Amino acid sequence: MATVNLILIFVFSLLGTASFLQVFRCSEVERNALLSFKQGLADPSGRLSLWVGEDCCNWVGVGCNNNTGHVVELDLKNSFPVSEFDFAEENYISFKEYANRHVEVRNAYYNSCLWGKISSSLLDLKHLSYLDLSMNLFNGNVPEFLGSIESLSYLNLSFSFFSGVVPPQLGNLSKLQYLDLNSYSLSSTIQRVIPFAAELEVKSPQWFGGFPSLMYLNLGSVNLDKVPDWVDAVNMLPPLVELHLHFCSLVSLPYSISPINFTLLSVLDLSFNRFNSFIPPWLSNVSGLSTLNLQFNSLRGAIPDGMGHLANLHNLDLSFNNVIGKIPSSFSKLCNLQTLHLQVTNISGEITEFVDGLSQCSNSSLQTLDLSESSVRGSLPDSIGNLSSLQALDVSVNHMNGTIPQSIGKLSMLVSLRLGSNSWEGVLTEAHFENLTRLESLLLTPKFYAKWTLVLNVKQDWVPPFKLRYIGLANVRIGPNFPAWLKTQNELKFLLINNAGISDTIPHGLWKYYPNVTYWSLSDNNLHGQVPYFQFHPSAYYFDLGSNSLKGPLPIFPSNLSVILLEHNMFSGPIPENIGKLLPNVTSLELSSNLITGRIPQSIGMLKELITLSLRNNSLSGKLPPHWKDLQQLKVLDLANNNISGNVPSSMQYLRSLDILLLRQNHLEGELPSFFRNYRNLRSIDLGGNKFFGELPVWIGESFSSLLRLGLRSNLFHGNIPPQLCLLSSLQIIDLAHNDFSGAIPQCLGNWSRDDYSYSGQFDHIQLVSKGREYLYEYSIINLVHSIDLSSNNLSGEIPGNITSLLRLVNVNLSMNHLTGRVPEKIGDLYMLESLDLSMNELSGHIPESLSSLNFLSYLNLSFNNLSGKIPSGNQLQTLNDPSIYKGNSLLCGPPLSTKCSEDETKPRPNGGNRVANENGRDIGSFLFYISMAAGFIVGFWGVCGTLIIKTSWRQAYFRSFDNLKDKIVLFVMVKIVRLLSKVKSEKS
Repeated sequence: MATVNLILIFVFSLLGTASFLQVFRCSEVERNALLSFKQGLADPSGRLSLWVGEDCCNWVGVGCNNNTGHVVELDLKNSFPVSEFDFAEENYISFKEYANRHVEVRNAYYNSCLWGKISSSLLDLKHLSYLDLSMNLFNGNVPEFLGSIESLSYLNLSFSFFSGVVPPQLGNLSKLQYLDLNSYSLSSTIQRVIPFAAELEVKSPQWFGGFPSLMYLNLGSVNLDKVPDWVDAVNMLPPLVELHLHFCSLVSLPYSISPINFTLLSVLDLSFNRFNSFIPPWLSNVSGLSTLNLQFNSLRGAIPDGMGHLANLHNLDLSFNNVIGKIPSSFSKLCNLQTLHLQVTNISGEITEFVDGLSQCSNSSLQTLDLSESSVRGSLPDSIGNLSSLQALDVSVNHMNGTIPQSIGKLSMLVSLRLGSNSWEGVLTEAHFENLTRLESLLLTPKFYAKWTLVLNVKQDWVPPFKLRYIGLANVRIGPNFPAWLKTQNELKFLLINNAGISDTIPHGLWKYYPNVTYWSLSDNNLHGQVPYFQFHPSAYYFDLGSNSLKGPLPIFPSNLSVILLEHNMFSGPIPENIGKLLPNVTSLELSSNLITGRIPQSIGMLKELITLSLRNNSLSGKLPPHWKDLQQLKVLDLANNNISGNVPSSMQYLRSLDILLLRQNHLEGELPSFFRNYRNLRSIDLGGNKFFGELPVWIGESFSSLLRLGLRSNLFHGNIPPQLCLLSSLQIIDLAHNDFSGAIPQCLGNWSRDDYSYSGQFDHIQLVSKGREYLYEYSIINLVHSIDLSSNNLSGEIPGNITSLLRLVNVNLSMNHLTGRVPEKIGDLYMLESLDLSMNELSGHIPESLSSLNFLSYLNLSFNNLSGKIPSGNQLQTLNDPSIYKGNSLLCGPPLSTKCSEDETKPRPNGGNRVANENGRDIGSFLFYISMAAGFIVGFWGVCGTLIIKTSWRQAYFRSFDNLKDKIVLFVMVKIVRLLSKVKSEKS
């Protein structure tokens, strides 16, 4: 009997096993549906190659119901690790390495994707409840048939390159709880690596009502600009817990909602939209909110105080908005708050109350506090040390001042400390860093550049408790010795110690202490001696030793560097002849203001990646190298203030990307090359102080539509100023002084500087004569300078009246020409004018009264003209009491001249007179005629000569006019001789 029982048990076990196996084997219909789906796709990674065998429940990405065996899950999400996209976030890398890594990651991603079209065979999966096809590459629109898979509760099509209108048929999925159509990532660099050009849009939100169970909705980057009533649609989804509508082109954010149905909402992301309204108070009534993201909108007004009563709030981001006012006092009660982002807003006031309040929480949860680039003022309170969970503190670029409290040293969880660009003062000691064992990023850069208000004073043998990856200590005094504690920071990637008061040599072996540093900046110190041999990390790309006192030959750099800045040192000797082979990856080479001699090497033409080349203020000689064809990415070429001679080589015609061309103060010669017209992106050109000659070509006005600065001073140009220059509507500075231009000043010059455009490259600068002196205006202030200098030419005619429409002019110099007529009556309209020089012309008439309204005028020269009448007085002119301003104008009177004005000189004089006639006879008339002739001769002769004998100042002015005439004749003859010699030389060659 027992044996029979055992047999029966064995038989039933076999039957049960067979039944079990039958349950987990998918049906033929579902298997064929999956195989048909597979046929429509390309699979470079081979993920679907494992779809073999009868039991589809064992296939990769396929899930079946344990009881029925039906396919209920299809998870084909691309498993490519998202962390691969974050290479730019984790490292400071060169542009070239970024580009290479960009291509590498993108190709790896593409090769891991499924490609093609989604087959409608999925409709045969009648029990499918979970479908995830995200992070793949599918063509065309979101399939409408997906709206017929009624069993779906989870649908994720994010980052899958769908386009077109979201099918309203999705509204038929009444069981749907999770819908993700997002195609924009806010958390990584995926968007920069993979350009999601395709765009989805929703034309009507009515289908939202078909989701009575929806708990998660993500429509990131789906265009909703045709859905103004989007809030009403969302309000139809009471179960909603998470709503992500970032980058949806939303414009309308209603101020009130009644009633609010989505009371279960926990996460609300409305970032990167176009809201231009106040923050609505109804947000404070969504009591379950834990995350609220409104960053990158145009929200304005104060933050509602009610937000401080959202007890569950963990994450709040209002950054990059126009919100104003203080941090609400109620925020100090948000003990559950973990992240607060208010950077790049107009938030003002002190943070003391907020920090003090949070510090009283029994267990403050705050991990990130970012108030950077706002208007916060005051100092950090000591209570900051009580925020024991704080990991990132950023209050940089604000109006904060005072000392940095030692209690910061208690923040043992702190990873990032950024306090730069504030007015800190005092001394930092070891106590400020005592427990910061996790600190990775330390950025302290006080505002004051020249004056050290913040000092780092630690012992020479101090060993910090941290291992930093990023150090920024610009404008913090840590010298005069090179800090020894830096040797312990062997995990560094970014090192910036500018203007730190270091007066020392660079320690030997410095580079090997930091094998991972890719960004080096030690500029604006007093480092001296020679640069030790380099041992850089292969990924190092940025190296800045500018503005020190380093000497010796130019160091030989590793070939991987992209940016090399050695300006303002005492490096000497020639540039290495093989520099083109030594630095194949260099994009910026800045060697200006050194003692470099020799020629510019020909191999410079091999630097195909070069964007900026600055060699100004050296002693370079010889001709320009002949090879420029491969430098087609070059944007800045600055060779000013050297001894370079010869013509501009024809191969420079390929430099069509140039923004800035500065060849000032060399010995270059020839006519302006016609290929300069190819430089259509040119913003600034300065060729002053050379030997360029010929007429000014009209194509300057026709080709350089974006030109801001034109400097041709001290050359040999002649002829008229072409009226085509008036096409340069963005022109801010024009300097044609000390040439031989003739004819009239173009009447259309009022067109200049009309466009409200400002541009200043980092290497842009120009040398101008203003206020009687020569100044170098560099990129930091050059946009503020609007100037016209046409002095020392042979220009004639009147000063164009519309010059007074150039309201931003600060400097006008038209001296040493032959200009006639009057000073423009509305000269006072140039309210920003600081310097005006009209001397040594032939101007006549009175000085306009409006001149006295120029409140910024600090330099004025009207000497040696034919001006007459009383000198205006009042306002700024009272401070310009130098008589030499008006010297050489014999008919001027009034202070500061000693010549007093008679009453008649202040009134207009009559034009006619009475004719003497005597009707008694011809004899009396003749007698009186000869008498008048004699009297006229006596008065005329002695009125002039006598006055010159008696009045010394008039005699000096009279003979000085002959001296000036002599100088002009000599200058004219010399220019003609030089031009003739140049012509003879060119004919011989």
